[in-house]
Amino acid sequence: MPLHRSRRQLSLDQYVDGVLASDRTTLGQAITLVESENAQHQQQAQQLLLRLLPHTGNANRVGITGVPGVGKSTFIDALGVRLTASGHKVAVLAVDPSSRVSGGSILGDKTRMGTLVNDQRAFVRPSPSGGSLGGVARKTRESMLVCEAAGFDVIVVETVGVGQSETAVAEMVDFFLVLMLAGAGDELQGIKRGLLELADMIAITKADGDNLKNANRARREYTTALQLMRASSPHWKPPVQICSARDSSGLDPLWEQVERHRDILRGNGELQQRRQRQLRAWMWSLVEDGLLRALHEHPQVCARLPAVEAAVAERRTTPGLAARELLSAFGIK
Repeated sequence: MPLHRSRRQLSLDQYVDGVLASDRTTLGQAITLVESENAQHQQQAQQLLLRLLPHTGNANRVGITGVPGVGKSTFIDALGVRLTASGHKVAVLAVDPSSRVSGGSILGDKTRMGTLVNDQRAFVRPSPSGGSLGGVARKTRESMLVCEAAGFDVIVVETVGVGQSETAVAEMVDFFLVLMLAGAGDELQGIKRGLLELADMIAITKADGDNLKNANRARREYTTALQLMRASSPHWKPPVQICSARDSSGLDPLWEQVERHRDILRGNGELQQRRQRQLRAWMWSLVEDGLLRALHEHPQVCARLPAVEAAVAERRTTPGLAARELLSAFGIK
């Protein structure tokens, strides 16, 4: 996303000073810089992140996903307001690789976070529209660092798209919360096993009024299901809780579990190990992205690609031989 032409571009020192001073205007401009596809902006963004790096890493990074209709935005709004009221500074970032297709789901989510958006101790930032999951995830990771340097001690990363975005978010946070609905038929039907294995907690939302009985039944069912799953940590057994954003019930006990998880993993060193593993995986994903981009842009590969693709499609060669031919043109024997 290019920087707005009419906005004066700041110097690196101005970006650094403004972010560290928690200036919201500079914070927004810094994230816009990070999101930019312009090569010069990307180079400046990396220098900015390098300067900010010593001021990052202290936030509690929480990923939140949920089935359609679960009320993620309403939940985040209610939870975020309680956190800011208790002294936290909360940043909400979104991973939405599908927004180019959905045409504005982020805006709708931001509208539904009406209270949090107007909270001076909160910052709600949509992900860039369009683009691949890997590209959006990279920008979200880097935006997360900028927000941490600006003093936000709780970073919420929301998955707006579906599919692999859950895995991408789980690989950049400390705690992964999965929101589920009760009273929608078979509670476990259609729920991916992999999603439950990612969860550090399951929260049954809209547990109020006539739906409270269904929520408690769903809690028992998910508790049983999680006993059959491999937990993401040997030191943590994912709990299942019920909550309601409408009347804010269950939100305080839920957050207590998030903090308890952080204390346990920090105490035994697993939190540091998890973050180190995430950083290494992030580095290699960027290496792979760079190699793939260089492959596609290589003149000899571009020259051979139409004929090679046609040969594969017409079954005149195998995909394996075709791949070897392209890699050879790239210089890999």
